[in-house]
Amino acid sequence: MAATRLVAEVLINRVPSSACTLFPKILLPSSCSAYHHIHLKHNRCVLHQTYQVQSRSVHFSVPSLQNKLETGHDAEIEILGKQYPRDDFTTVTPKILSRVGVSLQNQNHHPICLIKERIRDFFYTAFLNRRGNPLFSIYDHLSPIVTTAQNFDSVLVPQDHITRKKGDNYYINRDMMLRAHTSAHQHDLVQCGLDCFLVAGDVYRRDEIDSSHYPVFHQMEGVRLYTKHELFEKCKGGSHLELFEANSARTDLKQETHTLEAVKLVEHDLKETLIRCTQHLFGKDIETQWVETTFPFTHPSWELEIKFHGEWLETLGCGIMEQQLLQSAGAGDKIGYAFGLGLDRLAMLLFDIPDIRLFWSTDERFISQFQVEDPTSVKFKPFSSYPPVYQDIAFWLPTDYESNNFYDFVRTMAGDLVENVQLIDDFTHPKTNRKSHCYRITYRSMDKVLTLEEINQIQDRIREQVEGELSVQVR
Repeated sequence: MAATRLVAEVLINRVPSSACTLFPKILLPSSCSAYHHIHLKHNRCVLHQTYQVQSRSVHFSVPSLQNKLETGHDAEIEILGKQYPRDDFTTVTPKILSRVGVSLQNQNHHPICLIKERIRDFFYTAFLNRRGNPLFSIYDHLSPIVTTAQNFDSVLVPQDHITRKKGDNYYINRDMMLRAHTSAHQHDLVQCGLDCFLVAGDVYRRDEIDSSHYPVFHQMEGVRLYTKHELFEKCKGGSHLELFEANSARTDLKQETHTLEAVKLVEHDLKETLIRCTQHLFGKDIETQWVETTFPFTHPSWELEIKFHGEWLETLGCGIMEQQLLQSAGAGDKIGYAFGLGLDRLAMLLFDIPDIRLFWSTDERFISQFQVEDPTSVKFKPFSSYPPVYQDIAFWLPTDYESNNFYDFVRTMAGDLVENVQLIDDFTHPKTNRKSHCYRITYRSMDKVLTLEEINQIQDRIREQVEGELSVQVR
């Protein structure tokens, strides 16, 4: 292949051991005109970024997984060929582990991949460096197995923050987990010397069961950092402006270390960038509004909402990066922004996909709808309308009951045949104060009619095993 290459190498000393785990050797091919890889050399982080004039097609395949996990039994868990010790914090299940390594964000023609590519292409064309190459690089093959320090501590999530709950995350053990957000890689990438980058990947959170929630979904993260010169070079009298100030206080408008001028310029760039990206996805006429919010790793912070079919819907979160995070990553002399968005939700909106389970379908009637020359105009056409089957289950709760444990148990027993699990009764006995829940489980297959006999068999297994697994008492 005839190609012109530009190779930039950044060397940074004192890479933490967590980064060694993250970057032993990562090759990141793409069907676009760029690829990137990171590896370790002599205890230093080396980033190679290579741009090619010609693009190349890349085939992504689903790896076969040999997960030996039997809930509650094996002392070790095998994930992607590596053994991890189990402990009292382990919450991963065989169903969830079967999704690790599938990487829908890299499957050609898959709607998740299509949305990722449209966002990537916007940043590749909208932001170029002085040589005419993309300013942003993309990392979409980073392992979803991270340390709890990467997932929480590196982005300043407090020890007592609700997002650390065992009931909300897929912990491998107390030290390792399946990432709950792509922000888990933010600190390591900044520490490797990256100033402008995108991260896309699968993330894992324990959640309720319905048509818009799935324990594995996909995020895309963006970070941009500015030096004093980069931020103020186009400002009249910019040489007299500063990024930081001493003896200042944190307010609703800024962090204690930032000047208001710097924050307002970064905020303007951030919001203008995300509005343009949203218009790139939904069209120039899309209505948008900003809502103030809070995140542990940005301040000030905002959510962007769009008016879609008459309703205001949240599409992403963003903000000015906490300076403490940048300082700990060796970029304390810069200021920056970060944003994150859900690829699944955007794909459901843009392609009219009614059920999040469809993203995991291997049915040719689903995949073939997106294998067209111009997928931007595709609207999903349902290929099945099979009737639901309803089953109820009620049980007395132990004192340490977590509803997400029950949802995970149902997913493990019934897989993607479960469309919805709804709490229909929450009862407290007036004399004993014992609590009872009654759930209605909706079963519906996306490719066949379910018989009452096969659903009764699944429901019977749930009733038989739920008491031992969750210490409940079936009523």
